[in-house]
Amino acid sequence: MTKIMVIGSSSMDLVVTAPKRPLAGETLLGDSFKTVPGGKGANQAVAASRLGAEVYMVGCVGTDRYGEEIVKNLQQNGVNTDFVEVINGESGTAHIVIAEDDNSIIVVQGANRHVTPELVSRAGEVLSESDMVLIQQEIPVETVRYVSRLCKKLNVPLILNPAPARKTEQEVIEAARFLTPNEHEASLLFDGMGIQEAIRKYPGKLFVTQGMQGVRYFDGKKEVVVPSYPVNVVDTTGAGDTFNAAFAVALSEGKGVEKSLQFANKAASISVSKFGAQGGMPTREDVGNG
Repeated sequence: MTKIMVIGSSSMDLVVTAPKRPLAGETLLGDSFKTVPGGKGANQAVAASRLGAEVYMVGCVGTDRYGEEIVKNLQQNGVNTDFVEVINGESGTAHIVIAEDDNSIIVVQGANRHVTPELVSRAGEVLSESDMVLIQQEIPVETVRYVSRLCKKLNVPLILNPAPARKTEQEVIEAARFLTPNEHEASLLFDGMGIQEAIRKYPGKLFVTQGMQGVRYFDGKKEVVVPSYPVNVVDTTGAGDTFNAAFAVALSEGKGVEKSLQFANKAASISVSKFGAQGGMPTREDVGNG
């Protein structure tokens, strides 16, 4: 069993479904409202655990009811929560509108602001023994920087999922073993550089996810597109997190890059077939070993 550490956000998703998104100043009647556990870090941790990895989560929740539910959900999904700290105050929340076969999300950090380098350092021994570390950008910039330096020092592979999109320091980009932006995030990450130019600059390292079109990268000789799997889409929330977790699991198990991407695409495709960021996340039995 591979060991994966996920450093990132944990939150509660407040999800509204509607026929379409409201325009500025417009009020619409929605179809449903639900609260479900989310946060990019927690999503990736749950997905990796369901796919068979031993997973440690490093993060923060608040002292509210959401915090209790988030931790309980991680534990029920087999994620180790020894490094999930309870902070006095509110847990992070994500406010999601699902409409027109896609989603729009506003994230409120809450306790996720307290995912600090000090918290990560307390998990240093486990990190040093990990086969892969996953990190995202719903936590402070200085923490992402610290983790990138620590992983480089310890020679632990780091997957940076640069979401939500923001300017990312060159030092962090260089330290990460793998980068997994979507097209929007890639355009900000590599300002003034087209996707084809960017993937050629980082062969075997930069993997740009393009939704139903699959994943694009450069293998050192040629540009490669690994296609996605056609499915009936119910909710795309968490698909990217499932992809990253599955990619990390497959790479950690020694699968090659292309087979790892195929595995990740299959897992992500399955994940959109049910409601909620974690609702459709597949088990290893669902995905298989392909």
